[in-house]
Amino acid sequence: AGAPHGGALSDLLVRDPGEAKALVASAAKTIELNERQACDVFCLINGAFSPLTGFMGEAEYDAVVKGMRLPGNELFGLPVTLDLPDADGFKAGDKLLLRWAGKDVAVLEASSIWRPNKVVEAKECYGTSSLEHPTVFSLIAELGPYYVGGRLHGIASPEFRYIVQTPAEVRATLPSSGPVVAFQNRNPIHRAHFELLKCAQRDVKDSTLLVHPTCGPTQPGDIDGVVRIDTYEALRKETEQEYPMFRWAYLPYSMKMAGPREAIQHMIIRKNYGATHFIIGRDMAGTKSTVTGDDFYGAYDAQETGKKHSAELGVTVTHYENMVYV
Repeated sequence: AGAPHGGALSDLLVRDPGEAKALVASAAKTIELNERQACDVFCLINGAFSPLTGFMGEAEYDAVVKGMRLPGNELFGLPVTLDLPDADGFKAGDKLLLRWAGKDVAVLEASSIWRPNKVVEAKECYGTSSLEHPTVFSLIAELGPYYVGGRLHGIASPEFRYIVQTPAEVRATLPSSGPVVAFQNRNPIHRAHFELLKCAQRDVKDSTLLVHPTCGPTQPGDIDGVVRIDTYEALRKETEQEYPMFRWAYLPYSMKMAGPREAIQHMIIRKNYGATHFIIGRDMAGTKSTVTGDDFYGAYDAQETGKKHSAELGVTVTHYENMVYV
């Protein structure tokens, strides 16, 4: 397995019960998370978003939005922020208790609270401010107008309707040496996908292949995460004898459909899960206009962006054109 982004996995879980209890008691406000936000908390607490140690503050947010880099110059594809409907009743320096599905999951030490320019965020991160882009629509019309950032203290890793694995758990299943090829997917794996997996595992000599679908919220019309996992599990069981070098794990991540910049985000996440190689196929994390059906990104834009930053990230892009039947 490869080294994490930044050199070490962020582990934000507070393991001392007394310390966790004191943090919860010190919170000035309680926030009930939605599934998208809970996915971000999971990825932060368990190191999938390493080297982040909490939700981005305003300086980190601005640096990533405008330059795709953290203030320390580390590459980072997209901002990771906690949106709120209002900022009443708390200020920078206060602690916020984050709850999900009836459980305390984290305490956020608020270091900055601000009202972002979402049009700039949309243009920089998604390449468009058109509300025909489903995630831009959500950003403008559905997300709260305020962002709050700061250090996160994990109380309990969020649990979901589907089984998920942390970077440490996945790394424990991988060989200590040798290449690990990761595959990202947000849909059921069809035959062309599986042929691509076989090609990648064959092309990267002596590799382990990590099949690592995202199972959190995605764009409207996509299949629900619970149903997707049922299809993955069926395929895993059917193929595990013939393909023992495949590993399967599931990621609670909310898709942004940000094309090239989301490809970088996926590369970083899979690096934190132990990958040394990453498959980028046709139109990764792409989406279409909800009105015209036109693509927002070129078919191989994500591949080119991934290859551009591959050496810096230390993750080799394994790229393929469209698989077809002949």
